[in-house]
Amino acid sequence: MNSATYPDSLTRQFVDLLADWSADSPLLLDQCRLLLLDGLAVALAGAAEPGPGILAKLAQREAPKGPAHLIGKPGSTGIVQAARVNGTSMHVLDYEPMWNPPNHALSPLLPALLALSEQLENEGAGNQGCALLRAIAKGVEAQGRLRMASGQLEPAKLSMHPPGAVGAMAAALACAQLLGLSKEQTLMAISIAASRVSGVLANVGTMTKALHCGDGAAHGLESALMAAEGFTANTDAIGSPRGWGPALFGSTFAPQHLLAPVGKGRALEPGPSWKLFPSQFGTHFGITASLEARAKAQVTDAVKQIKHIALRTSPMPYIDRPHPENGLDGKFSWQYTSVLALLDGKVTTSSFKDERRFASDVDTMLDRFELTGDASISGRFDQMYVEITLDLFDGTQIIHRCDAPLGSWTRPVPPTMIREKALSLMTEAANAQLASQLDQIVMGPDNFSVTALMASLSMDCSVK
Repeated sequence: MNSATYPDSLTRQFVDLLADWSADSPLLLDQCRLLLLDGLAVALAGAAEPGPGILAKLAQREAPKGPAHLIGKPGSTGIVQAARVNGTSMHVLDYEPMWNPPNHALSPLLPALLALSEQLENEGAGNQGCALLRAIAKGVEAQGRLRMASGQLEPAKLSMHPPGAVGAMAAALACAQLLGLSKEQTLMAISIAASRVSGVLANVGTMTKALHCGDGAAHGLESALMAAEGFTANTDAIGSPRGWGPALFGSTFAPQHLLAPVGKGRALEPGPSWKLFPSQFGTHFGITASLEARAKAQVTDAVKQIKHIALRTSPMPYIDRPHPENGLDGKFSWQYTSVLALLDGKVTTSSFKDERRFASDVDTMLDRFELTGDASISGRFDQMYVEITLDLFDGTQIIHRCDAPLGSWTRPVPPTMIREKALSLMTEAANAQLASQLDQIVMGPDNFSVTALMASLSMDCSVK
């Protein structure tokens, strides 16, 4: 099936479907509260990184005052600027949830909705908490459908970084819903955003990767604001012969996924794979395998005990980085993340500091590492596995296979574990009192004030 199958605008049918969906079931909204909490915590932890700091400086130079607060930074700025900075903070640690097909659906979406909610509350619209949750559900749904329609379901076959390819369009739709725009205006918002996609995979492992998400949030929000003022675009910017689908994905474009019936919502089914390590999701398989093999082998000193490491994986050239250039680059390295798990028995935000990357024990273990890309192993995150072999100096050999990391679709974790992750990150970045306060607001039953929530997150995390 191709876009020519649809006599009317494919984009209009897509908008109509999601605009008519109420997205208000209690289970769905509870899941969106958990996504909100995780996103805020990850952004607060990421705000101290250099990239978001640079963007915050530029944003406040351009708009020194505005209705939207910066997460982990003092002061406020314009809503588009805040969406960009906060979106970058939310992705810079690579710690927010993963989705299937692969995508970072939260960081190009949530910051746009937070900034817009603050503006609406500032204009007297009342608390926007519940409306925000429904908009999150719609934005996640839109991104999942766009990713399915791309036909690019395996990381190794991606032509663009997914949140750069779909984030702006989904944020535009969700922001249009929050603004109460008509279906025609929402159509224009998505079609404007279709010309603002970006995300070159060459920038994976650099500051710019996180900017793909920040730009997605900013461009989506701005597209909705432009549509509200009457700015126009092609009425089928997704499905026309030169539209988003055919132009970016060619023969793999499968538009039927855009119009499939809505079930419980993709925020629930298949839902996210919650990240318990701050690195590229494929590496979570290697990290988990390494941690479990380390426990089997009773390793206490990896340098003295492990002679050779062999990891067999699906071929993913972009995370085959035998000697990462720095700690940030290490987030996208099978080798580095597995070695850290074997050496330290854990992988945390501190694992990706340059000091740890260039420690002598890390280099020693990287030199003992052998990676094999096996084409018989699927690269789809819901089907792949990895196998690690440890050869010890005492002659023992440990072989261990990981079919899924903890937190993923087949190894789910309870909401309490995600809340504990969020509390830990916020406590480390700020303090335990703030962490508890935010948890109670976000996970409570009330229609909360987004402005009050964001104001409490406006602080200088870099000095802690």
